[in-house]
Amino acid sequence: MQRINKNLVLGLLTLTSSVFLLFQLYYYKYYLSPKNGAVFPKIKGSKVGQDSSRWYVVRKFLSLMSSHNIAVHLIDPLLLGLIETDLGQLRTSTDGGQSECKYFCVPRDYTTFALLDKAWKPEVGLFRAAERVGFQWLKIQSKDPRLEGMDDLSGTEIPLHYIFRLAAHVIHLVVFYERNGNYLWHGPLRLKPHMDRKFAPFRKLQFGRYPGAYEKIELLNVSIDGLTVQIPKEPSKFLEEILNSRFVECRYKEARSFFQVYPDDASLDAVEFRKKAKALLHLAALTLNGLGMRFWLSSGTCLGWYRQCNIIPYSKDMDLGIFIQDYKSDMIPAFQKAGLPLKHKFGKVEDSLELSFQSGGDDVKLDIFFFYEEDDHMWNGGTQAKSGKKFKYLFPKFTLCWTEFIELRVRVPCEAIDYIEANYGKDWKMPVKEWDWKNSPPNVQPNGMWPIDEWEEVIQLY
Repeated sequence: MQRINKNLVLGLLTLTSSVFLLFQLYYYKYYLSPKNGAVFPKIKGSKVGQDSSRWYVVRKFLSLMSSHNIAVHLIDPLLLGLIETDLGQLRTSTDGGQSECKYFCVPRDYTTFALLDKAWKPEVGLFRAAERVGFQWLKIQSKDPRLEGMDDLSGTEIPLHYIFRLAAHVIHLVVFYERNGNYLWHGPLRLKPHMDRKFAPFRKLQFGRYPGAYEKIELLNVSIDGLTVQIPKEPSKFLEEILNSRFVECRYKEARSFFQVYPDDASLDAVEFRKKAKALLHLAALTLNGLGMRFWLSSGTCLGWYRQCNIIPYSKDMDLGIFIQDYKSDMIPAFQKAGLPLKHKFGKVEDSLELSFQSGGDDVKLDIFFFYEEDDHMWNGGTQAKSGKKFKYLFPKFTLCWTEFIELRVRVPCEAIDYIEANYGKDWKMPVKEWDWKNSPPNVQPNGMWPIDEWEEVIQLY
């Protein structure tokens, strides 16, 4: 019951954030847009009035960053949503294409910007200068997960977020870090129970409540409300990433405890298998990403990530999951072109589809299970080739998060423990080398048989 309540709360929080963003967009479009009679202060002129106070804070913040040669870019979800509708005009205009404060004067308590860690050094002079122009500021920091591993659980701390407050408006500055050279990461926005009252609006901040992972961002210079601002070149793509950005770290501390009880296999065969399996997973990820197909670590590969932050050496294969609605007919040709020939195909798109690819020249195979959604659960199918028997593996509903696994940004079930316990039971911490896919999983159940006249279609071996 406690787990169900936890999942329910997480779901409600996500839904609440999405509804809040949609409401703000709706409110602006139908009540605050100039065509509906809303009056905004002029950009050219004295800029007096309550609405323009937000513009003043943003301008002062951008001027502060510019004076210290710090490049920041706008990532505020609400503002990017508004900007997206006018992007074509903003690209070609030198003054934002308007004489009214249309974006930065929208009623709100905060505006969110970001910067890349490698593009600046947190200098004392910056914060002194911020105080001189009236800003109060707050730093949120935590341990650097990039330095953690099986050999070292680093205590080094890094800045994750900065809060700059002037008058009644807050600038939220998110620090992005590059990880493994191929994606960006930001840390969580931890709330302190007894926060200073001057940072009260901080409690309303939405961006960064959980760690997030993003593709590298290509930036675009635009003039917005008379201010030159950098924004993601494709705002709609970035907004979509926000909704699916949640990141979970590998559990190195728990993995070290696991290996104290069950020493890791460091034999030549184990090392060689992990090397081949890593190359296979990276190639599969490249192929699936090229097709635009979402996938996640499943079965034994997911267990290896969660339990020991590595590939299980005796598993002999790699396992991925894909939602059936994301299946694409050109998937098999794409894998074959990448040098991964089809080993078997079981089931069909409508029922229990499963694909297996063979790593060229190696004894490592890639199993891809397709997941189907019912009212209260999800499932993937299994087929016994010699008998035509069907099996079904039931899972509680889950969502997807990002993680880093063997130097790859890859998805896993956010509700990882529920997913793993469904597949491996409460004793998942104990290694089991003898595994019968038809009987061992606690979530497996018979699902009838394939009609003999369908065998040619649903049981294909190569």
